[in-house]
Amino acid sequence: MASLRILIADDHTILRNGLRVLLERQGEFIVVGEAANGREAIELAASEAPDIVIMDIAMPLMNGIEAAGRIIAAQPKTAVVILSMHSDESYVLRALKAGARGYLLKDSAENDLIQAVRAVAAGKAFFSPAISKLLAEDYLRQIRQRGLEDAYDLLTARERELLQLAAEGKSAKEIASLLNLSSHTVDTHRGNLMAKLNIHSVPELILYAVRKGVIR
Repeated sequence: MASLRILIADDHTILRNGLRVLLERQGEFIVVGEAANGREAIELAASEAPDIVIMDIAMPLMNGIEAAGRIIAAQPKTAVVILSMHSDESYVLRALKAGARGYLLKDSAENDLIQAVRAVAAGKAFFSPAISKLLAEDYLRQIRQRGLEDAYDLLTARERELLQLAAEGKSAKEIASLLNLSSHTVDTHRGNLMAKLNIHSVPELILYAVRKGVIR
């Protein structure tokens, strides 16, 4: 099997070197380039066509979220894993809206990076366990403070199934094939579940699934 081609983008040389060693030690990955800023990451992604980009958020010339969005727009098959010091929901949602498939905290990268790369390479989403835990706790706190009910209980078994598959990154066509349904039926179920949850986009759906522990 061909090695996964990976681009690392971070403005700290020591961190880039550490990530390269960690990845290439596995024998299934090859680092095809290193970028020290967002603009360089875009240029290298265009010339090297990596399978995966590991991208820091705080970089000079262009931040990682903006760079990620541009890379994905130009090369939709490239998966981006965001590497960040920020654990708050706003950063996670911005990364998802840019098209990132994974979000790792820098202090857990050594433990989670390999699992994250394998997950996004398989078309799944991945978040640091600490991120998933924080999002779940914050969601429960908001529910209690506002005196709301969790709409998850309103979903049918089929809608819950679709929630997980959609949050894992499966397209309507893939979901239809897996569940032996028509694409139209899948779109109807997905519309119903998003209406019940008051969710208006796929990034919000993914974030909700992480909060609920449906994916991690």
